[in-house]
Amino acid sequence: MKLEGHSCLKRKILKVKSKNKKQKTKKYEIKHKKQKMRYSTMLIPTTKETPAEAEVVSHQLLLRGGFIRKLTSGLYTYLPLGLAAMQKVAEIVRQEMNRAGAQELLMPMVQPADLWEESGRWQKYGPELLRFTDRHNREYCLGPTHEEVITDIARRELHSYRQLPMNLYQVQTKFRDEIRPRFGLMRGREFVMKDAYSFDATDEDAGKSYQIMHDAYTRIFKRCGLDFRPVEADSGTIGGSFSHEFMVLAKTGEDTLVICKSCEYAANVEKAKVVLPAPEMQDVALQECVKVATPGMKKVERVAEFLGVAPADVIKTMIYLADDEPVAVLVRGDREVQSVKLKNLLGATDVELAPDDEVWKRTKLPVGYIGPVDIPITLVADQEVMQMVNGVAGACEKGHHLTGVNPGRDFTPAMTGDLRQITTRDNCPVCGGTLQLTEGIEVGHIFKLGTNYSEALEATFQDRDGNQQPLVMGCYGIGVSRVVAAAIEQNHDNNGIIFPLPLAPFQVIVLNLGVNNEKTTEAAEKLYQDLQAAGIEVLFDDRDERPGSKFKDADLLGIPYRVTVGKTWEKEGLVELRLRHNGATTTIPYDDAAAEIATTVKSALQAIEETL
Repeated sequence: MKLEGHSCLKRKILKVKSKNKKQKTKKYEIKHKKQKMRYSTMLIPTTKETPAEAEVVSHQLLLRGGFIRKLTSGLYTYLPLGLAAMQKVAEIVRQEMNRAGAQELLMPMVQPADLWEESGRWQKYGPELLRFTDRHNREYCLGPTHEEVITDIARRELHSYRQLPMNLYQVQTKFRDEIRPRFGLMRGREFVMKDAYSFDATDEDAGKSYQIMHDAYTRIFKRCGLDFRPVEADSGTIGGSFSHEFMVLAKTGEDTLVICKSCEYAANVEKAKVVLPAPEMQDVALQECVKVATPGMKKVERVAEFLGVAPADVIKTMIYLADDEPVAVLVRGDREVQSVKLKNLLGATDVELAPDDEVWKRTKLPVGYIGPVDIPITLVADQEVMQMVNGVAGACEKGHHLTGVNPGRDFTPAMTGDLRQITTRDNCPVCGGTLQLTEGIEVGHIFKLGTNYSEALEATFQDRDGNQQPLVMGCYGIGVSRVVAAAIEQNHDNNGIIFPLPLAPFQVIVLNLGVNNEKTTEAAEKLYQDLQAAGIEVLFDDRDERPGSKFKDADLLGIPYRVTVGKTWEKEGLVELRLRHNGATTTIPYDDAAAEIATTVKSALQAIEETL
């Protein structure tokens, strides 16, 4: 009995000690957490000068605000505020992906070459794929994307239709060896990305998964507080039959978007469909094809003026290298070739306009005088060219052009299709309405892959009838780090960043303007702690700096709400609340400040949620 009592007492003593230890640990964690949110102890190396290397606003402000620092070309370290903003994006992404039924995993960044050889992309992907060998001389790459790896998982683990649909995602670092990294986080070599992959039994089911992801992406970017638009897009090196890009609308965007003013149609200019009006029925006699001298006239405009015709009456012949083979491409004289459309029509991996010296070397044809009649290389034409009558074209002889050139009679292309850049003079391919062009930054891309990868890697499942079928796949990416940069491109002014509330590293910054005044300091400290206790993310600027410097840094960092405790509090018991996005300023009684500010922040977040 004595032993049992002693044992019981010992357990009670240990329990009390354990409880006290947990309480001390908890107090330390709270204190430690608060210390991290004090400006004086955080790593926030702001600068006044704009770095010469930074071309776009987001790059400039991320460097000036101490969010990132460059390690080398295309590689950046995320400092505490930069990481905090990126984690905000990642958390929204995770919440919406989980809500949509996707499951998170984490795949290796290093990938074996044999998987890429199975899919056929080891050589096709090009120099952006960073390849290397290990000590055993086995080839690997740093993953720019993970279709091969996830398909390998699927072929090992998904065997029955009962396991479908399945959607797996990760948030992970990617590496693409960009030939010209630029614009900071907008086009770096290493970046953080969310990539998801869906697996379905049928095309119909895959379409449903695609729509679920489309809806999830819409929610994600709305929650991020961004002005964006989903647009039809080219699938590029990822492949697949159908895709949409999610574009943040910004003047500094690298992509041009085509948007209809009357309906919901929107597309990347690379994908935008040109629908030709029905040809007018004209009884026009076909002229004889005649060679005329046009000495020194290589440009369409000069040839048209000399011959008394419009540029639209000229057939422009451009020489491209498609997988290193010369191809002659025909468009109307007032049009431009869209190289992505050309690449897709030819089924080529790489397409580029041939330099003038290369044209002569490869074709022995004189630049500026090339035309489609009797041309000795492969000929393809834009659909619009095939409607032309009695056109003007190069004669494939220096200083000469042909008049009276007619497709079908004088030349026959090997292939014809929509090959030109769309313009605002074209009509919407859906409703016939007026089009407008605008710039955008790609922050997300979803693909309907079909069975490209599952067939190549033999990822099959047993259907309801007991037959083996290839898994039908989809792929869905978000540039997590790029979203931060895109948000800044869309939300800034001359003073700095204006973060959307959901993405800000802190929701509120409290400025103590009386650091050397004990009472003011105590009041600012208490307000900071009260806001924290109310669940608000607060940065406390407790530095011994001039008020002007604190105001400038607060604007530069872009924190949505600025609370100032200074002379107004000392004289009238009021604190100042300023909204970063519009500069609106109000004063609040100190005793009510924490509760009122917390309510304001939470109401603003709730308003965003209600728009979904």
